[in-house]
Amino acid sequence: MNMINLLLFPIIIPFFFAMILLFFKEQVVIQRVLTVIGLALSLVASIWLLVTVKAEGIQTVTLGSWPAPFGITMVSDMFSALLVTTTILITFFVVLYSFQSIGIERERFFYYPAILFMITGINGAFTTGDIFNMFVFFEVLLIASYLLIVLGGEKRQLRESIKYILVNVISSALFVIAVAYLYSIVGTLNMADISVKIAEINQPGIISVLAILFLIVFGIKGAIFPLYFWLPGSYAAPPIPVLTLFGALLTKVGVYAITRTYTLFFVHDIGFTHQFLLVLSLLTIVAGCIGALAYFDLKQIIIYNIIIAVGVILFGVAQMNTSGLEGAVYYLIHDMLIKAALFVLIGIIIYVTGTSNLREMGGLIKSHAALGWFYLIAAFGLAGIPPLSGFIGKLLIVKGGFEADNAFGSIVLLVSSLVVLLSVIRIFIYAFWGPQNPDYPLPVTSKRTYRQLMAPAVLLVLVTVAYGVGTEWLMPYISDASDVLRDPSIYINAVLKE
Repeated sequence: MNMINLLLFPIIIPFFFAMILLFFKEQVVIQRVLTVIGLALSLVASIWLLVTVKAEGIQTVTLGSWPAPFGITMVSDMFSALLVTTTILITFFVVLYSFQSIGIERERFFYYPAILFMITGINGAFTTGDIFNMFVFFEVLLIASYLLIVLGGEKRQLRESIKYILVNVISSALFVIAVAYLYSIVGTLNMADISVKIAEINQPGIISVLAILFLIVFGIKGAIFPLYFWLPGSYAAPPIPVLTLFGALLTKVGVYAITRTYTLFFVHDIGFTHQFLLVLSLLTIVAGCIGALAYFDLKQIIIYNIIIAVGVILFGVAQMNTSGLEGAVYYLIHDMLIKAALFVLIGIIIYVTGTSNLREMGGLIKSHAALGWFYLIAAFGLAGIPPLSGFIGKLLIVKGGFEADNAFGSIVLLVSSLVVLLSVIRIFIYAFWGPQNPDYPLPVTSKRTYRQLMAPAVLLVLVTVAYGVGTEWLMPYISDASDVLRDPSIYINAVLKE
């Protein structure tokens, strides 16, 4: 079997299954079965790809057999292979969770094809080695997300979706403009080639301006300060499985794009570009912390924690040293997993209590003890209590901050961990520990549905625990990923085969 195809499998398989699913609009059972098969095959392909990249180094394929930088190149280094695998794994669990939670009406209306098309776009964006192609894959995942955000057509969904679509259309327009400017300066769209050409022209001021323009474009997608204003409302509108996919995956594509461009292209004027990124990342953390403490709504508390995490990861990227970048890669994957687990768990809490308002809950630990304890494990993981996965990533990022003489930023990061802990423990205290409020009796829910919702949630939490406890085994992979970010020549030589 040709290695070339292997790299494309995690993109082609979901796309192929999404196409087939369009023909089975009414047959929900067939849709479910095909979706699970498609995701399982994609997962096998992505793990195989991961092992291949580890053994043989960066894999590249140029479409239409044009040599790079003339053809469109797809590149799978360790960073993108890890993200692709994590994406498919999370989607697999969310789809299992959807069977009981999304409702037949939505399932009949292209829910599963939309998810698979979205995964196609996300994995494509992670794997492409061409900046314009990245824009194309962004559009693929966005168009699928537009369907998912309005699916079901509730009034609130439609209102929030207008904002979501507007913001993304504007950011897409800016993206094309930024790519056009970049092309006019360096005359190429291949990401490795852009890096070479920028080094040749020695990054004049215009490139630094472009760096900020790209930061705005990807910052809107990744929800950095002050461009995150659209996120809390838009993400809270759709049902929980959709929110889980958005929260765990979509913002991370923006974060990935910032990380990739700021470690591959814009590396000659670090004093300006990365300092700017550093300041924005810290402001993002502060803004997220304020939101996480301000709300008494389950969804909003975890949604603001997405914003905090974006700041934490980009703070690591801004350091541009080994510890910072290793921490950023590790924390990015940790955050995808832990957010998925938390959103799925709060979905179950909302299902059991019939509300997402913390003030209307209480006493769940008596009736749903397992839910409480698994939620607590996930909450500790998010806040970075050792030996769970949040701890190692934050430790590396903080270490990177101190090594780069950004002690203030590292301290902000450590303080934010306390805020995160406070915000998620508050959910535990109100919903589980506090007394049951007699004014709000628990609605009647089915035991069977509860069990079926718990299965994927428990598995996801166990995956996050394994990710933290198994750090020693995973570290070679994380180091490989951060090496490519720290030393762009590894990426450039693999693509241009010099």
